[in-house]
Amino acid sequence: MSEELTTDDLPATLLDYDQWVCWQTEERDGKQTKIPIAPTSGRYASTTDSTTWTAFEEARQYAVGTDNIEGLGFVFTDNDPFVGVDLDNCRDDSGSPKWATDIIEQLDAYTEISPSGTGYHLIVTGKLPSGPNRRDDVECYETARYFTVTGNSVHDPPRPVAERTAELAAVHAEYVAGDESKNERDVSKPPQRASMQATVRTSTLDDETIIEKARAASNGSKFERLWNGSTSGYDSHSEADMALCFMLAFWTGGDVAQMDRLFRQSGLLRGKWDEVHFADGSTYGEKTLERAVARVDEFYEPPTQDAQRTESAKPPTPDPAVGADRKHTPQAQASGREQHERRLMAIIDRLEARVDELEAENDALRKALDEAREARERPQGTSKEKQAETPSLWTRVTARFGSGRDD
Repeated sequence: MSEELTTDDLPATLLDYDQWVCWQTEERDGKQTKIPIAPTSGRYASTTDSTTWTAFEEARQYAVGTDNIEGLGFVFTDNDPFVGVDLDNCRDDSGSPKWATDIIEQLDAYTEISPSGTGYHLIVTGKLPSGPNRRDDVECYETARYFTVTGNSVHDPPRPVAERTAELAAVHAEYVAGDESKNERDVSKPPQRASMQATVRTSTLDDETIIEKARAASNGSKFERLWNGSTSGYDSHSEADMALCFMLAFWTGGDVAQMDRLFRQSGLLRGKWDEVHFADGSTYGEKTLERAVARVDEFYEPPTQDAQRTESAKPPTPDPAVGADRKHTPQAQASGREQHERRLMAIIDRLEARVDELEAENDALRKALDEAREARERPQGTSKEKQAETPSLWTRVTARFGSGRDD
């Protein structure tokens, strides 16, 4: 290796797994390809054969002392919690991430520059949703794959390898899900987001009706607070924005234009809404609305005009006291609609609660990892009492992620 990679350059959690290989460049099918090499034998390594992997230090020493070895790599397996996200053709000569900014900000985790200098590798923990692994220049893998590792972090200090299951799902839905592109594209432009292919929804209710229904719903008090601009109960203004957009997505049937129009009438509106925050030209508001619609899986469906006309044309309902079927009374039908609305609004409540849970879990894991890293790096002169605490703390953290090691 031209530059010696050390443990100080990498997240500590990766060093606990004996899943390291070396790599060298070979020409295959007319292209320069990074081939994994087993540090234990110098032969080709396999991402499905653990006998060809080893501990980081052994791989590092082999790489430093062997000609033609250009770097180290980490193998992803079913026995570890890691997921790798590979972004190609997204970094120019000036170091700008171009279209990759959105993904890097969403995952907010360990991010390094690839060996070529033209892309990024991100490593998180979590689970990938089902579906394809690649679309255009975005790839996501969690098993039977290796990533070259440079230690050239984008952030200073480097971000931790954090739990990002929810964020992975969002990135996968936007950039990977759908038919794999087989055509060459202009790499100066961002890959087409899969969510752009979704059917455009159109609401049949006017703005005043939407607001009236939202206020009258079982969670109407929450809507009212958000509508009036209160962020109470949310860790940030952005989380409050998303909560209101969840509700607007439900009541408008996912009509993004109407959602935007309504949000602009709310007390949450601020200048940031129209600021461009993403390399593809999207504003903060556009991205918030898009993500809200993508994550709400059921929408309010108002009765059709035909159904309303049919209902009004029915003869008077017989007196229930003389044996009429109560379930066909207007009161019972109205009650059924209210129950349906309450059930769907409960789904939105669960979505919001899940966001809060994930944020809390992320904070706790980051804090635990920081404490564990400090404990492992504590000088030898540390008191016996503190030294005794170190294994317990590290054990708790590694147990949370799963060790995946063969001791």
